[in-house]
Amino acid sequence: MGFLDPSGTAGRVFGSIGVSLNEVATCITLRPSDHLATPPAYRERCLAIARRVSDALGLAVAADIAIDAAIPEHVGLGSGTQFALALALGLHRLYGAEPTVREVAHLIGRGRRSGVGIAAFENGGFIVDGGHGAHTVTPPLLARFDFPEDWRFILVFDRRGGGLHGEAELAAFRTLPPFPATEAARICHHVLLRALPALCERDLAAFGSVISDVQRSIGDYFSPAQGGRFTSPDVAEALEWLQSRQAVGIGQTSWGPTGFCLTASPERARHLADEARQHFRERPHLEFLVASARNQGADIRVEPLPDGEPNRRDRLSTPQAAEPGEVSSATNTVCDR
Repeated sequence: MGFLDPSGTAGRVFGSIGVSLNEVATCITLRPSDHLATPPAYRERCLAIARRVSDALGLAVAADIAIDAAIPEHVGLGSGTQFALALALGLHRLYGAEPTVREVAHLIGRGRRSGVGIAAFENGGFIVDGGHGAHTVTPPLLARFDFPEDWRFILVFDRRGGGLHGEAELAAFRTLPPFPATEAARICHHVLLRALPALCERDLAAFGSVISDVQRSIGDYFSPAQGGRFTSPDVAEALEWLQSRQAVGIGQTSWGPTGFCLTASPERARHLADEARQHFRERPHLEFLVASARNQGADIRVEPLPDGEPNRRDRLSTPQAAEPGEVSSATNTVCDR
């Protein structure tokens, strides 16, 4: 939902706010195996994570990896962090190891900018992280609140392309000017003394006003790199239309192109989303999804293998091996900047 200080004018860079969602998720199932089997479309990602876990455990990890569901890549929903944490923690559990989420995040190099994805994996909810200082390993969690159960997001997808990522994202951060110190101070003030109290008091109008304000400021700062306040002009137009229908909390998730807004109830969100689909029916690349906040962390389950299924764990050398079984790691999407 936004950075607090993208340039670190007060000594800590980034700092971010975000919320965990239910409807778009990553779910990975791991089974014991005598080799590493991955879906072809995810092979390079899986191999990179498996190498780091192997180095940490001191052995070559092996597993049959099934990707049951995955958050779309490069649309601003935190897919990289959620996928990497789910797989890395699942591999550890398959071998009986139980590191913390933050230990694994550091191992696989996540949280280099926003810490929302890590905190969302831990506990879900609405999150404020403290960014990076001189000795930060992962961005510290400053505040975490349950998000109101009745409030709903409407996510606006533009399926024609993705937001900045990889080298293009790094280049953008190198070329953008310093973020004004006065603006960083203003954002921090509004988040602390307006957004958080409004969230605690379930005041959607006040909370949404701050989110829209932060998004305007951060979107304008990133506009030279992403082509405007919003990456997708069509998403921007859809959000303007939704705002005219009393939606609040207007913004873009990370580099986009996905946009979001907030409504006070599931019924209102469904009604608005249906109206939007009808209004923008000649733009089939636009999709509207009603989403609820997730007030819990990732779900990691270890289940016994079905009776009669061959157990291949006995051919592996494993430290502190758990009972042979299947590991299912399911995590949520994140709406952050």
